[in-house]
Amino acid sequence: MVESKSQLQALAETARVAARALAKASPAAKSETLRLAAQKLSDKWKTLEAANQTDLAAAEAAGLSQAKLDRLKLTPKIQSDLLQGLLQVADMPDPIGEIEDLQIRPNGLQVGRMRIPLGSIGFIYESRPNATIEASALTLKAGNSILLRGGKEAWNSNRALVDLLQESLLEAGLPKEAIQLVPTTERSAILELCHLSGLLDLIIPRGGKELIQLVQGEARMPVLAHAEGINHLYVDAGADLESAVAIAVNGKAQRPSTCNSLEKVLVHAAEAKKFLPRLEAAMSAAKVELRGDERTRNFISIKTATEEDWSSEYLDLILTVKVVDSLDQALEHIARYGSNHTEAICTNDYGHSMRFLREVDASLVLVNASPRFNDGFQLGLGAEIGISTSKFHAYGAMGLRELTTTKWIALGKGQVRD
Repeated sequence: MVESKSQLQALAETARVAARALAKASPAAKSETLRLAAQKLSDKWKTLEAANQTDLAAAEAAGLSQAKLDRLKLTPKIQSDLLQGLLQVADMPDPIGEIEDLQIRPNGLQVGRMRIPLGSIGFIYESRPNATIEASALTLKAGNSILLRGGKEAWNSNRALVDLLQESLLEAGLPKEAIQLVPTTERSAILELCHLSGLLDLIIPRGGKELIQLVQGEARMPVLAHAEGINHLYVDAGADLESAVAIAVNGKAQRPSTCNSLEKVLVHAAEAKKFLPRLEAAMSAAKVELRGDERTRNFISIKTATEEDWSSEYLDLILTVKVVDSLDQALEHIARYGSNHTEAICTNDYGHSMRFLREVDASLVLVNASPRFNDGFQLGLGAEIGISTSKFHAYGAMGLRELTTTKWIALGKGQVRD
């Protein structure tokens, strides 16, 4: 266990040294590490499952909610996604050293930008052990080191996964300190990480609202925040109602514990009479509790929604429904209660779909598709380290390129400034 601030600082110092080594590592070595990790993830899955079962048993004994248990569990589907993600990231073009926008100035000087790593990254996250693999794979490929501080509920799972990743690094000839797990789950370690300016170049918190606010308030370095998902589906007048119901059910019930799950449905008044009974039947079959405003309750018998419901992220089988009179009213509601995460419209009106895409401020805006697609793997990034709901540096799913930056370069032939 970390017994003092100086020990955590020592970990960050080794991570920074490793970051310098990764910045000049060959693309082949980084990709080989990820392929080795994929093979080990397959070969050692039974061992990983055993570690995960230990975590799950302790979490159940501690009374964790079903949603949190769902986020904690390593399933065969998660294994398949992680394997595919590791191999996809391994096969992606290495961005480090790319030169962009090279231009020749009037004096003959060639000026452009070179893509470089961010450096050493602190990643603070809760529950999800699969995030250990996803975050580590992306930071490594982008030439960064990562210091992982996971939650206590996933300690055994995270430790087993980091051991696997460090073995892969060593076999590929890279420093194992490129991926490290903070050896404590004490809350004080979060504050200490946030204060390691000069050693960590970026902090990425991924978890509940309380964690995000804590890190944003304490960090002495830039923060890329992965905040809550208060996500809406607007069912427009003239929409395909069968498709709208299917999108709503998928968005809410497929995996309700995720930040890209659906939390609110807004339905145009012209479709309320036909749509709401269908929605109620489908959600009842999926064991989803509906809550609604007064106009919604004129059509179906459900619990009354409170003001708090409109600004709540449930991460559970609960969905709030509201009847609106127009696209403009739907846009106003989303602007007031949305969290800049994921917003969707179901419509057959091209003009409305284009307005929705332009006017809704969210990291992913969808037309006639489930909000569950706001995921790095689904968007073709191989994996994600989080979904940024701020607009500094990155907005939306953060993949390989979002973990890099650029520096200016100039190529001359002896030019001097007049």
